[in-house]
Amino acid sequence: MSVAVSWRPMEPRLVGPGPYRATRLWNETIEHFRGGMPLRKHRCHFKSYEHCFTASEAVDWLHSLLRHNQNFSPEVTRTQTVQLLKKFLKNHVIEDIKGRWGKEDFEDNSHLYRFPPFSPLKPYPKRSSYRKEIVKFPNWNDLERDSFQEHIPVKPIVLNSEMWFKRHSIAIGEVPTCRLVHRRQLSEANLEEIWKSMTLSHLQKVLGLDSLDDMLDTKLVNPKHIIQNVYHVNKQGVVILEDKSKELPHWVLSAMKCLANWPRYPDVKQPTYSGFERDVFRTIADYYGHMKEPLLTFQFFDVFVSVLGLQQKEKLAIEALQVCCILLPPENRRKLHLLMTMMARISVNKDLPPLCDAVGTRILMVQAFSRCILCSKDEVDLNELLATKLVSFLMDNYQEILNIPSALRAAVEDRIAHLQRVQIKYPGADTDTTLPAPSFCHQISTDEFEHQRTNSCQEPLVGLLEEIITDTKTSIKEKKKKLKRFQKSYPDVYKKRFPTSESEAVLFPEKSKQKPTLLAWALKRPFQPFQRTRSFRM
Repeated sequence: MSVAVSWRPMEPRLVGPGPYRATRLWNETIEHFRGGMPLRKHRCHFKSYEHCFTASEAVDWLHSLLRHNQNFSPEVTRTQTVQLLKKFLKNHVIEDIKGRWGKEDFEDNSHLYRFPPFSPLKPYPKRSSYRKEIVKFPNWNDLERDSFQEHIPVKPIVLNSEMWFKRHSIAIGEVPTCRLVHRRQLSEANLEEIWKSMTLSHLQKVLGLDSLDDMLDTKLVNPKHIIQNVYHVNKQGVVILEDKSKELPHWVLSAMKCLANWPRYPDVKQPTYSGFERDVFRTIADYYGHMKEPLLTFQFFDVFVSVLGLQQKEKLAIEALQVCCILLPPENRRKLHLLMTMMARISVNKDLPPLCDAVGTRILMVQAFSRCILCSKDEVDLNELLATKLVSFLMDNYQEILNIPSALRAAVEDRIAHLQRVQIKYPGADTDTTLPAPSFCHQISTDEFEHQRTNSCQEPLVGLLEEIITDTKTSIKEKKKKLKRFQKSYPDVYKKRFPTSESEAVLFPEKSKQKPTLLAWALKRPFQPFQRTRSFRM
């Protein structure tokens, strides 16, 4: 149910990175608009209306607010402000003087509008007060129990290698020896998991967030894209595509080179008619405008919007965008790189004739390509305003942003080199220490967690029990003593191996105890001469 609220002017504040940043910006803008928009008495059709405003007054005031708000860009246009007010009317942030909204169209004129008496703020996604966080750890023995037991609903038995061997040394009465594992090559799946894990962890750290779950579905992140964007590039740093069918059409690429190098592009002869450069520009804009999905993709919209909150810290924003851009599909990154290079060169090219009489070249670049670069599926979000700010920042810093993040690359390569070095491995360990242990965790089901908890803890115990059974150097008496200790310490594991007493008896077959025969008994007795006994007859 909507609740009536009172509104008062508020000081603009920077909306930092984090989940639901677009929703927070939407609510923040509405609060400023309702709290600061001047309301007064107006007359229309011989009738007076209190506490209202005209459409033009709303456009003037909101346009000034957006241009001077640090969450948006000074390059916000009046047309974009009108588009935002149309969304306000559609979502009942404002209504006309007769109380109509939703289906009405907003225009920059003298039509009267007012604020509804109820809160129009967009609610945040609700989350339950208690949610089971089941975490999948690739290597149980590499983790301390106290470091993550508060994040999972069940308290599993998890021991690191030192604790594990200490416990079994007490139970069994001996300390196992270790051995060296020689260097071996990691599989392609191992390398992909390392790149994905460390890239997402690095992005999470730069954004200063506890988790990326609320803004990104990590299952959709393709590690193959990351690796190709990092290593398959030309001298200019542009991605080289393996699938040539995803390349830009030749005529679009030629048109982009023509404007980017105007008027010194050797492959195109000097135009023979006026307005040639405008036709070339419209051709490029038309191609990018008809793409089904923006270059930064719908999937990564929330991540890129969150980075906008770091623009006060330019170095952090650039580093975050570097990481975000290597998550993109290679064909998207290549198209983005070529487009940003063209836009930046056109904006500073004084030899290029004006491409539009109404606005400057830089503003034209932002208006023409912002929607094909960043856009969401949600019409309520401030798509155009957020895209304007991001594209302006990309134009000013595209050379650094589209570089490979050197710190991340060095960290990943060091990690891979470390895993391929000679390492120490103890007998009975439940995992191969040469395999990577990704630091980024994935949510799993309760059943899978219980299966992992049971198997990961019992596998080394089962191996240890088999070592005791197959040990030929230990005497039977000592072996029975060890097995008795093991059974006392781990009855469940022991019962699985020896479910019945008969199965345990097979391990130690008893020797047959047959009664000796009369002949054998006689032979064992010492020889005595035969003596005749007296007759008892009287």
